[in-house]
Amino acid sequence: MSDQVRNQTKENIMKKRKLRRKQRRVRFFRVLFLLTLLGLILSAVLFLGFTVYRWAGHFYQEYQTMYQEYTERKDARQGSIDPKFEGYTNILILGLDEGVDTVSYGEQNADTILVMSLENNTGRLRFITIPRDTWVTVPGEGEGRIGTLYKDGGASFLVRQVSTLLGISIHQYITIDMRTFAELIDLLGGIDLYVEEDMNYDDPASDLSIHLKKGYQHMDGDTAQKYLRYRGSELGDVGRVQRQQRFIKALYEKVLQLSTVPKLPAIADVFQHRMETSAEIFDSAHLANVLRRLSSEEPVTVMLPGNYAANDDSIWVPNPTEIEERIRELFPDTEIMAHSEE
Repeated sequence: MSDQVRNQTKENIMKKRKLRRKQRRVRFFRVLFLLTLLGLILSAVLFLGFTVYRWAGHFYQEYQTMYQEYTERKDARQGSIDPKFEGYTNILILGLDEGVDTVSYGEQNADTILVMSLENNTGRLRFITIPRDTWVTVPGEGEGRIGTLYKDGGASFLVRQVSTLLGISIHQYITIDMRTFAELIDLLGGIDLYVEEDMNYDDPASDLSIHLKKGYQHMDGDTAQKYLRYRGSELGDVGRVQRQQRFIKALYEKVLQLSTVPKLPAIADVFQHRMETSAEIFDSAHLANVLRRLSSEEPVTVMLPGNYAANDDSIWVPNPTEIEERIRELFPDTEIMAHSEE
């Protein structure tokens, strides 16, 4: 083999070796680059994961704190909740008098006291009306008219007294003043109702003037609240409660009409901004589910069993035995549960 050929062969070998070394270096740097990139990605993922974990932990802690505070508020408001009433949602509705009786009682009172009970599975409604002059005994406080207790401790205080009086659990409350009530009736387009007698009453001190003719009336909000506040008949507060019950049925029928649907956003806005309620964000899903199942059946309306005081016909004295019997009729499932627990 000539020297020229040997030199050429040697040069080719050297080129190949040099090329292989270059290829190894390229592969090395590629691997190094990929490992570095992978390391950066893993670091970013770990950092992000740690951040999310910390945020989630903080959020969960905040949520637990909020829920614990909500539970404490609910327990303070409701007192002990009897598990027998888990199949119902019982809401205390208080209509405030805006100082109508300030001369007699002082400060704002509960002029209308109403328990609305929804049966969760069927959507059927029950209303228990409690006369504002119902005589009750409050442990450690003495005796008095239940309507005046609002000024002593607000809605939460009345929740506990009504729960004790009826022997049922109260889950939520709503308070509404007369102006807001009249606004809601106007939003619904008014209520058609039969006025059972001529109603004439004037009280300049309370800025109250009621003049309604007997017969069918289309009531706007102002007329409706006057109809409900009238006490001039010989039945007194009993007649007033009976009118409230008739009005409730007419109002419920109105709410179920298709013409009410477009008005719901405006009604919801009034509920959100013009009323006081114990319902919070944690109650929303449950309440929405219950309201979605509202029954088309006419609601049952009941007045608190009792009678006028022997020496004062402005006081309504509850009858505990009759109350217990009526509650058993209204909540039959609770009796079944009570016997099964025994």
